[in-house]
Amino acid sequence: MTQVGEGQEAEETSPPVVTFGAPAVGEVLAERYELVEHINNDSAGRLVWRGVDVVLRRPVAVVLRYPGGDSATEMLQAAVAASRVIHPNLVGVYDAIDEADRAYVVREWVDGQSLRELVTADGPLDPARATAIGSAVASALAAVHATGMVHGNVHPGTVMISDDGRVVLADARTDGADSQENDLRAVGGVLYFALTGHWPHGEAPLHGATAGHGRAALPDAVRDAGGSIAAPRQVRAGVPAYLDDLTMDLLDSEIAPPSSDVLSAELNRLDIPADEHFLEQAGPLRFTADTEDEPSPLAAAGGRKVALGIAALLAVALVGLLIGISALGDDKDPGKEPVAQPSSSAPAGGTSAPAAPVRKLNIQDVRIIDPESRDRAEVRDAEKVIDGDPNEGWETASYRNNGKFGGLKKGMGIWIDLGSPHTVKSIKATLSSTGASAELRAGKGEFPSSSSGDKDLVAAYKERIGQPFEEHDGTTMVFDGFNPEEKYQYLLFWITELPEKDSGGGWKLGVQELTVEGS
Repeated sequence: MTQVGEGQEAEETSPPVVTFGAPAVGEVLAERYELVEHINNDSAGRLVWRGVDVVLRRPVAVVLRYPGGDSATEMLQAAVAASRVIHPNLVGVYDAIDEADRAYVVREWVDGQSLRELVTADGPLDPARATAIGSAVASALAAVHATGMVHGNVHPGTVMISDDGRVVLADARTDGADSQENDLRAVGGVLYFALTGHWPHGEAPLHGATAGHGRAALPDAVRDAGGSIAAPRQVRAGVPAYLDDLTMDLLDSEIAPPSSDVLSAELNRLDIPADEHFLEQAGPLRFTADTEDEPSPLAAAGGRKVALGIAALLAVALVGLLIGISALGDDKDPGKEPVAQPSSSAPAGGTSAPAAPVRKLNIQDVRIIDPESRDRAEVRDAEKVIDGDPNEGWETASYRNNGKFGGLKKGMGIWIDLGSPHTVKSIKATLSSTGASAELRAGKGEFPSSSSGDKDLVAAYKERIGQPFEEHDGTTMVFDGFNPEEKYQYLLFWITELPEKDSGGGWKLGVQELTVEGS
């Protein structure tokens, strides 16, 4: 049993906490909070206990500092500040009491484990769950920052996952030396740790985060000779490019992070699991909406059960209707036409299975394919083609001389991973201008994100879907020549010719949005 909001555990080398006169099992503090079990001591000298509020009869966590006085000021101030922010992803603070010789904070008790414990025990998380956890942490920070405060202690030891899947952030600090920017950088660290099992801040974490057992003992990130950390996609396979880029941007001190509310909205938008994850209890994962660009607010398990329940009721109603029609038909004169005739598309001697409903498919990953690049300068921002915003997208560089990439390349493209095989009906590409030439290909498997890997991918993706577009006079290309008997997971939107941007301005193309429909 782990206390959610456990704070920093003490290192093995930490000096023992003074026990003379320390609280004991069965003691009742403030005539209300009974101490039941000592959970741990942290490196800051605090004692964490499981207790019971004897008035409200509910379990609580009691965090004590002995002795109190000036040494407890920061803890009590942090508790008072935290109590003003009520949010489902923040541990609730109930009380803060200073008795001079000792001080203690009473807060929510939740059974669960820290992100540090979860990843250490089970290994790195899948991208969908890592995104869900990052989304919850950013949402909590947005609530804290909206009050003008700073959390100051975001790391894998204070990000907690309860047994029912709830993600909460605990153990805020208010020593006045931290910043909201550092909170946001720490979200990048949490994402990096969740995806790789490594802590990117090494032995010198962001200021304001105590380097105790919860941090310093974490394995450092993989680094090159210059000390730069490897991106998550370089550490393990299967990390989507958009999540890799977002994580590395948050860790890059040269790139200003977005505000916490903007980061929360972005992670919330990306928090869309693949089909096979719909039923997992993985925190605040949600459905992808079938017909809208935004995901449904339904929780994974609850929403799925509601959807299945409605579908079952509709199925029962449909069966009843068909039985009723059949019964009416049996009462008719056999020489007359029956009430309902089978569809001409149904096979003789049997009933065709109903076609699966067509819906917008979730694109799990996208990547720019540039096999003849020299500096890989055009392979960023791929995620903008699936962000639901047609006003913002990925675009090529501007080329001179002619519309075929200035004679330097045979083409560029966008690789699409649907996460799992699907029956695909169509894919729509929304472009920035008319006059482009492009085709759609299908293939098998993933290839490394490099010039040589891109060359191998283009060579392997030989199946062309439908007819190519040549100097298309519109800004929308729809490819619908998919084989209904085949399932597709990997697709390649391949651009073969660029339109002229403007008179004398060079040739370039922007891909604003890619949308895939199927079942």
